[in-house]
Amino acid sequence: MSEATLPDPATGIEVTPAQVSDLLPAVRRGEIALVDCREDDEWRICRIEGALLVPLSRFAEATPPEIPVIVYCHHGMRSLRAATYWRQRGAEAWSMSGGIDQWSAEIDPSVPVY
Repeated sequence: MSEATLPDPATGIEVTPAQVSDLLPAVRRGEIALVDCREDDEWRICRIEGALLVPLSRFAEATPPEIPVIVYCHHGMRSLRAATYWRQRGAEAWSMSGGIDQWSAEIDPSVPVY
């Protein structure tokens, strides 16, 4: 079985929670960054293990990672904006569709829904 890889950036900006789940070993190895762009109060409710918190409200002052990055939020709208913002600044960035809400429904039901 071959290791999961990110899709070609030219084919789209979104990845599914299942794709992100398959990529978690690369996140753990530091080959891909996983960024949560929700706010601190949301982060305290739940998060995906290995994610870094960079609230969308502070994206203008954040430096995009130099490695590929997957961004997620609550339902996928803020992360889409965040990934687009970082792509415009030269980063390899994708948004996880459906956000942590879909992650909880499809991948890890132990993650609280709010």
